[in-house]
Amino acid sequence: MVDIVDANEPLYPYAGPEHWNDADMLEVGNGGPSDTEYRSHFSLWAMMTSPLIAGNDISNMSAATRNILLNKEVIVVNQDPLGQQGRRLRDDGDLEVWSKPLSDGSRAVILFNRSESPAKIAVNWPEIGLTPSVRADVRDVLSHRSIGRISDRYAALVPAHGVVMVKVTP
Repeated sequence: MVDIVDANEPLYPYAGPEHWNDADMLEVGNGGPSDTEYRSHFSLWAMMTSPLIAGNDISNMSAATRNILLNKEVIVVNQDPLGQQGRRLRDDGDLEVWSKPLSDGSRAVILFNRSESPAKIAVNWPEIGLTPSVRADVRDVLSHRSIGRISDRYAALVPAHGVVMVKVTP
């Protein structure tokens, strides 16, 4: 999955309405990866505006797989009318920050931890085009909860092979 992410990410300038970079079929629920890894897979495909084509047996999927594939807030990020593909803003080895501008002026942000251990990852507002002093609403789209109004930056402990995906609205 990460090989596909690494191959597709640099193509972000070529994606847009009616011409999407297809990162291939989703493997969520097909066995092997953990639910954390499946959540990362689905979130990164959504961030890259890739078509979300389920490649699992939808007639026989677990509740965890169903919750991942039917997460409406993640799907909204993928289907945003602006149609811009998200991209990697920062690569600190195994720790990455991704962002995607959305049509309402907000940004989808993924903190991605490729490492074998949980790690704290932060995004600074200027990285995503906001002024440091701006108080922005931050919402965790994976758990459907508001984090609050935050200035300057957002940081989270990200599980190994996992993501934290938030929507930042100035």
